[in-house]
Amino acid sequence: MSQDSEKLKNLVALKQRLEKRIEELEAEAKELKISLEAVNSILLEKGFKRGSIEEAKQMPATAETAQPKEEIAPREEKAVGYRGGEPENVIPLKTLNDESLAIIYVEEDAIHVLPDESKNFSVNTQPFSNFLVERVLARMQDKDSELVRMKQLAPEKMFTYNIVREGDLIREIVIRNVDEERFKELKSSIRWTLEKMYEKTKG
Repeated sequence: MSQDSEKLKNLVALKQRLEKRIEELEAEAKELKISLEAVNSILLEKGFKRGSIEEAKQMPATAETAQPKEEIAPREEKAVGYRGGEPENVIPLKTLNDESLAIIYVEEDAIHVLPDESKNFSVNTQPFSNFLVERVLARMQDKDSELVRMKQLAPEKMFTYNIVREGDLIREIVIRNVDEERFKELKSSIRWTLEKMYEKTKG
């Protein structure tokens, strides 16, 4: 198979994965809309008006009012993924020799790191676990977890990550609640990590 044919095959596979992910997100959004409609119906049944909702948001949270406040939080208060600084929402990560390592797919509320499947990146190849996971991803999550514990950050805005594996192979890294500063650090750290992993396996 020619190099162009192999690249085309990888792009088709990526397209299918992205389409599947979009379908999953659309289904999730539909469920959230249904939940929101149910909450709005309950509020209307209890005689809440927009003004009383705004007053309730200013009151100290109690066991009775804390959950409704989270459910009716305005959309603009939710953390969103970083979207600035790049002309496209698909960002390629390459070695200094222009060898493909992965792409970062940026969504509104998350970023998806999709490693080049032809490289067969394994979770057992260092410095994936001891650097990227333990020193970068886990530390960011631990920092936000502490802020949540101290009630300085809402739980839904906490940095989280999930590593999607196929056996030992890394198929995707999903990262949520990423601000601009962290996005830059993550992009640099992920590219460096994958390049070092590739150097160890290409021989």
